[in-house]
Amino acid sequence: MDEIKTEYYCLTPISRNRFKIEVISFKFNKIHAGKIQGCYFSGPQRSWVMPQNETSLDQFMKLFPAISKKEFLKKSFDKVLKDYEDQLIVKRYSENTIVIYKEQIGRFFSYFPKTDPYELTDENVKEYVLFLLKSKKISLSYQKQVICSIKFYFEKILRRETKSYYFEIPKSKEQKLPVVLSKNEVKKIINCTNNLKHKAILSTIYSAGLRLSEVVNLKIADIDSERKLIYIRGGKGKKDRATILSVELLRILRNYFREYKPKVWLFEGIKGDQYSKKSVQKIFHQSLEKSKIDKKVSVHSLRHSFATHLLEQGEDLRYIQKILGHKSSKTTEIYTHITKRGFSKIKSPFDNLDIDIEY
Repeated sequence: MDEIKTEYYCLTPISRNRFKIEVISFKFNKIHAGKIQGCYFSGPQRSWVMPQNETSLDQFMKLFPAISKKEFLKKSFDKVLKDYEDQLIVKRYSENTIVIYKEQIGRFFSYFPKTDPYELTDENVKEYVLFLLKSKKISLSYQKQVICSIKFYFEKILRRETKSYYFEIPKSKEQKLPVVLSKNEVKKIINCTNNLKHKAILSTIYSAGLRLSEVVNLKIADIDSERKLIYIRGGKGKKDRATILSVELLRILRNYFREYKPKVWLFEGIKGDQYSKKSVQKIFHQSLEKSKIDKKVSVHSLRHSFATHLLEQGEDLRYIQKILGHKSSKTTEIYTHITKRGFSKIKSPFDNLDIDIEY
């Protein structure tokens, strides 16, 4: 069998430097192969194979002028992005990580629009990372997302080693303290939320210290009103845990349940599907705007505030760590740097100076 006809065309790597050719709506045979340097028919692959280089691609394009190089690369882009997502799913990456990695690798591909994704090299990675650092001034966490997504692509899709310096994850950590809301500010934001469902969502996040992904993943069965617990299924790191169920939150949830009658998810959309993260973010920012609180905060700030307020009221750091689902106590310890607990007992030496002040 030396003639192939398929439903679409793209380039699929079968080794470090060879493509498998899949062609749309026409046949590829020995005559075509003879006009592409190094092209041959692979029995095991049941496909024609050609070297992965610009010369071979140009020779292929001359044989089939109806196919533009841009269209060819678009097909290759779509195929590799699908393979990339499939690999992430097989490796059991979280839904949130898959979304982030796909966005990052898509931006990487788009930065080199005239280059086939399978032809990207270490030099391309170097150019892209330096562009982001110099021109976009990206943060350390963003840089890690970029490198991890590209590293996964090179290792799992292209099957290449990633020993280049630009694939290394920066080890230094940015010492940024989270922005925290006071109890009165949290109260103000929630009170500015008039819709009962919206109020219940924000109240649940703060009262239990939940992540955004955790609150939208809650099911009715995860609320244990008798034991006053909320069960988090498959949280960060795919770990289950339990957190506290506030008596006041339970009252709010019961009122919400009577009015909205959710079926499966604790918080459902109009069609009974899972509530979206974007909707929760929109709710928070609308209430924040109404409250006129002038702080650069997000939905996640409610979780930070919850942890800080627990610490300030004297709760043990080890229990706070378990409630938040932190793997390391060092992550939880950041809240000791922003709590005002104990600060009120410390008197500044400036207060003992006899300073003349003219009014």
